[in-house]
Amino acid sequence: MPSYWQLLLLILPVFALIGIGAALRRARWLNQEADESLLKMVVNFLYPCLIFDSVLGNAALRDPANLVLAPLVGFVTMAAGIGVAYYGGTLLGLKTGKGLRTFAFAVGIYNYGYIPIPLMTGLFGPESVGVLLVHNVGCEAAIWTVGILVLAGVPLREGWRKLLNPPVFALLAAVAFNTLGLGSKLPAVVMDVVRLSAACAIPLGLMLIGATLVEYLGRPRELVDARVTLGSNALRLGLLPIAFLLLAKFLPCPVDLKRVIVMQAAMPAGILPIVIARHYGGQPLTAVQVVVGTTLVGLVAIPLWLRVGFAWVGL
Repeated sequence: MPSYWQLLLLILPVFALIGIGAALRRARWLNQEADESLLKMVVNFLYPCLIFDSVLGNAALRDPANLVLAPLVGFVTMAAGIGVAYYGGTLLGLKTGKGLRTFAFAVGIYNYGYIPIPLMTGLFGPESVGVLLVHNVGCEAAIWTVGILVLAGVPLREGWRKLLNPPVFALLAAVAFNTLGLGSKLPAVVMDVVRLSAACAIPLGLMLIGATLVEYLGRPRELVDARVTLGSNALRLGLLPIAFLLLAKFLPCPVDLKRVIVMQAAMPAGILPIVIARHYGGQPLTAVQVVVGTTLVGLVAIPLWLRVGFAWVGL
């Protein structure tokens, strides 16, 4: 099992890329005007390439348990996390219209992509990453259904439409090709393009995260709120990881999925709630306080939870 310091060294490049993105924004090399087009390229092209490359030829995803249980675990853990965070927010004294809904949304949505993917790759290789990406479909479903209902009361049919996107289409195609053994039929030049594009997805996505956070770093006093910062860390990096590890320990599932659950137990809040809260009439500053607070603490907590989780679950 890797030591705490080995795990810390494994996550430092992830946070370094976020810092590089922030530095590029400060230097005006990465302008705010470019954010939307770059984000569309990452989400609609590079990330689907990463999914296709990780799933195609993945033996772990020929196990029906991974294909069925992984997205179910993603949905249940994220939806339950939002519910727990909503109840926790009420105990903290947060009110509807004053940040409670956004707090629940932001705390419940753990970072299921840009941080865990490079960590899973470094620790376990591509097979576990493929299971993670299938798991993430359930996370997306929870965000655009339960999450949006909690945040803004948007009709369920509008949330479900968000699931019809290029990453999901790429996943369905890759699972079909993988199950039928058709990967070898694809031209080598096509797979070379997919692999080269996939390699760009995570670094560029992390730098965009750093660039997005810069506009808030100029107002450091607003980044910390006693109730939001302490409460989000107590839930996202305190209580919820325990529930995840109990699930990983006792859920009868393949080892690759157990690794995914332990990895997600250690994750801070994802950055997506900042964008969604802005779009659906939430409180973006509350989302920023959750994300910044849990991400900074996560730099220390992620290796700790991974070490505890792997030891206790027996991975």
